Amino acid sequence: MRDNGRVTSATRQPETPAAATPPRLIATDLDGTLLRDDKSVSPRTIAALAAAEEAGVEVFFVTGRPARWMDVVSEHVHGHGLAICGNGAAVVDLHGGPGTHRFVKVRELPRKNALHAVQLLREAAPGTVYAVEQTFGFHQEPTYPKLHMEIPDALAPAEDLLAPDSHTAGEPVLKILAYHPELEPDAFLTLARIAIGDRANVTRSSPSALLEISGPEVSKASTLALCCAERGISHEEVVAFGDMPNDVEMLTWAGRSYAMGNAHPDVLAAASGHTVANNDDGVAVVIERLLEGRL
Repeated sequence: MRDNGRVTSATRQPETPAAATPPRLIATDLDGTLLRDDKSVSPRTIAALAAAEEAGVEVFFVTGRPARWMDVVSEHVHGHGLAICGNGAAVVDLHGGPGTHRFVKVRELPRKNALHAVQLLREAAPGTVYAVEQTFGFHQEPTYPKLHMEIPDALAPAEDLLAPDSHTAGEPVLKILAYHPELEPDAFLTLARIAIGDRANVTRSSPSALLEISGPEVSKASTLALCCAERGISHEEVVAFGDMPNDVEMLTWAGRSYAMGNAHPDVLAAASGHTVANNDDGVAVVIERLLEGRL
């Protein structure tokens, strides 16, 4: 059951009681979580993020968005300037602003895995159409719908875009987007995970039947774990927020985690606590209470 009225206490206990482990890092999804439905960051949330950083708690944005869509929060990354994009496929330094970001870490989807995933999913779900997300390019099949409000760099079948001798071959593939016009989103996700197996990681963050296919074992959680290890931060010292299936691993990994009041049922089940919806500043509500020592 969704709880839209209050922040609940944890429903599972981390290895060390949460109260005994002060947070050192906040990891938050963007769309449906930190951002309101109009894609804005509310003044209350901006203040909460700034207060966390001032208190010595790092804030990491961990999103399925590509780096070029990070202008909405680029001025809120504070000192470190880093964000995890593409569901863990890239760690990006946003200090330069839109269009000048620098890739600090890239965890690409090998082209052979990508081609195999496309082949298997075409067989399992006829009618699937694809787009290919690279570090600086976005390409799609001619029949891929206009979902992203941008003009693709190239139009071609996915097999051609992913071929070893393609004109895009010099640039890493971050993820494949797979869209089906008829299947129910969760059913499509289950079908794709069974068909593709361990050749790639398959998840979704859209309300439509749009899947995101990344490299094997690449997820928000695994890349966040790498970033935390570099900083000497344990999972017990991380507080995470999310709302969709691509957040589940991150919420399970973090010592404390919160599902938004508007979250997918799988997210509500995975998180150790619940907060109010994104439009009600659910992330800010929790950060304020954490800084006050009330959680």
